[in-house]
Amino acid sequence: MSILTVKKISHGFGDRAIFEDVSFRLLKGEHVGIIGANGEGKSTFMNIVTGKLQPDEGTVEWSNRVRVGYLDQHTSLEKGTSIKDVMRGAFQYLYDMENEIIEIGEKMGNCTEEELYRLMDDMGNLQDTLDHNGFYTIDARVEEVAKGLGLKDVGLEKYVDDLSGGQRSKVLLGKLLLESPDILLLDEPTNYLDEEHIEWLKVYLNNYENAFMLISHDIPFINSVVNLIYHMENRSLDRFVGNYDDFQLVYDAKKRQLESAYEKQQQEINHLEDFISRNKARVATSNMAKSRQKKLDKMDKIELSKDKPKPTFSFKEGRTSSKLIFKTDNLVIGYDEALTKPINVYLEKGQKIALTGANGLGKSTLLKSFLGMVPPFSGDIDQGENLEIGYFEQEGPKGNYNTCIEDFWETYPGFNQYEVRSALARCGLTTKHIESKIMVLSGGEQAKVRLAKVINRESNILLLDEPTNHLDQDAKDELKRALQEYRGTIILVSHEKEFYEDIVTQVWNCEEWTKKLF
Repeated sequence: MSILTVKKISHGFGDRAIFEDVSFRLLKGEHVGIIGANGEGKSTFMNIVTGKLQPDEGTVEWSNRVRVGYLDQHTSLEKGTSIKDVMRGAFQYLYDMENEIIEIGEKMGNCTEEELYRLMDDMGNLQDTLDHNGFYTIDARVEEVAKGLGLKDVGLEKYVDDLSGGQRSKVLLGKLLLESPDILLLDEPTNYLDEEHIEWLKVYLNNYENAFMLISHDIPFINSVVNLIYHMENRSLDRFVGNYDDFQLVYDAKKRQLESAYEKQQQEINHLEDFISRNKARVATSNMAKSRQKKLDKMDKIELSKDKPKPTFSFKEGRTSSKLIFKTDNLVIGYDEALTKPINVYLEKGQKIALTGANGLGKSTLLKSFLGMVPPFSGDIDQGENLEIGYFEQEGPKGNYNTCIEDFWETYPGFNQYEVRSALARCGLTTKHIESKIMVLSGGEQAKVRLAKVINRESNILLLDEPTNHLDQDAKDELKRALQEYRGTIILVSHEKEFYEDIVTQVWNCEEWTKKLF
């Protein structure tokens, strides 16, 4: 049974085409991974099927009465509500039924015998629905999902106002999973999850009986949960059975076959064109030349996909720092209240550190506190000399209406236009990306703009806060290579062990320092 049917959609932004004549069908129970390089239109496709965007051409048809659940990181949470309240909201329709039962009970005290039988029948039907949907186990189900996502440790009575960005994303994901819709739509669900909670989500999705469609650049995760791959490339959407590894084998084989067929055809075209040019003017052979020309004109020419520009990252290294980078003396981080126990650590030049641990521990704050970008709550930090910091923020500022060129120029006003364009192009951005506004770029393309600004600043210390979020595999591989070659000091926050384990010299688990305040 088809849940979702997309017919011949085309869409673009300005003169930049994203899709051309794309069709797609999702069947009941299918577990689909949507993959592709940054900027190919994965999130745009998700926005089109959910109705947030209208395609320029084509139609999107949902089956009747299909419940769709979409993980939207931009959904706002009502201030003054607790984590438990938000997650219980997944069952609001059952709480509404409970209120109906209470209202029916109140009416029974003052009604005719005929009305009483009708009210009793209504109450029985409502009660059966509550029992069938597990109304009396709601709190247990909320706790189970909250525990799996690490929210139980945060405290279910904690107000959403006090949560970090990663924790808020977990709350939204938890509510969505509890709703158990007919189809789950997940856009980068692992971006704000820690290794332990990614494992829990893998198990959950593998046992999920309904359909889901997810976008992810986390290859181990997508490999373990999907049975179909849809690959976005060059404005088209192609279907492959199996997981990412199965797709890669078939894709590589098809690419080799196409390249081989292209080379053979090019040889044939060259022979035909050579024969035509040598024989079209000779009376004796002109008919043969015309015959070859007809064959050439009718030939269905093979076209190879243009390779997307791949990023080339190379961090500019500044002067040598002192041996001591920093030393902490009973450092406590926080804003209005302490987030950690006293921390005593020592960092030397050339060390490469990964900060790991659950969301909400203050990893981003700790990252900035170490180098004086955020004042300590208490305690002291003794910093070394000649420290030149390159800082990559996890997310850029909201409401950025600048083009990529304007945004980069604000940081580097001394660059001429050629230097700006070259710097952005080296990070894998095309001319159309470079001339587009930041706000219309994909998350991965925006990350590449922020990386371009860090790369072009001379540094001897890099502070990187979740640098791989939103990046496609080519960009991740290139970033890993560049960081392995970097001779300075690195402190990075990351939940992707596969990325950082070949870079860092030491892992600092922030859970050892956290101070539970709930």
